[in-house]
Amino acid sequence: MPYYYYGFDPTYFLVIIGAVICMIASARVKSTYNKYSQYRSASGMTGAQAAQRILNSAGIYDVTIQHVSGNLTDHYNPSAKTLNLSDSVYNSTSVAAVGVAAHECGHAIQHQNSYFPLTLRTAIVPAANLGSTLAWPLILIGLFFTRNTGAVLINLGIICFSFAVIFQLVTLPVEFNASARALRILGEQGILSDSELPYTKKVLKAAALTYVASAAAAILQLLRLVLLFGGRDRD
Repeated sequence: MPYYYYGFDPTYFLVIIGAVICMIASARVKSTYNKYSQYRSASGMTGAQAAQRILNSAGIYDVTIQHVSGNLTDHYNPSAKTLNLSDSVYNSTSVAAVGVAAHECGHAIQHQNSYFPLTLRTAIVPAANLGSTLAWPLILIGLFFTRNTGAVLINLGIICFSFAVIFQLVTLPVEFNASARALRILGEQGILSDSELPYTKKVLKAAALTYVASAAAAILQLLRLVLLFGGRDRD
């Protein structure tokens, strides 16, 4: 057992590193949002009002804006065509809230324009969900089988987990593009002034880093699986 010494698994440090990266990214987006949520936009528009204006300007009239509970739980649902804004965004007039609402509108515009990375991400959601669910059971079951059968099950488990990693990687261009669209539209529509846009950009950049952190954590977890089981000799 090359990766175990007296019951100690050194590859677990990869999981710890991934968790720390995610916690730092999460703390940063919360602190950045809280900071710029104190800056009221000159337009006085709420997140919901800004979202409605952006959708209308893009010719999107079949997306419903909804108020959902929670803090920064904002998301666009392409299947239901709903743009869901959280408590901290829906009725807030801050530059941070308007930026987050515009970002979600960016996803709706991506959907309308059949933006390929979004289409790809939507298509692989079932495989990613199934893969992340089956990965560890397949690996653990494989440990109890003979060499050939066990190796097949373990490798299948690693492949299943890789779909979750691919999903995280495909998410990156989707999120970056949505933020870029948001900043451009906010400026073009005059919803935020030139002096306010840099504040919103900082909020969206911090939010984007959470997706980078999630992707990094997933890659580290996949690396751990490969180190533990990819080349493992079995009796």
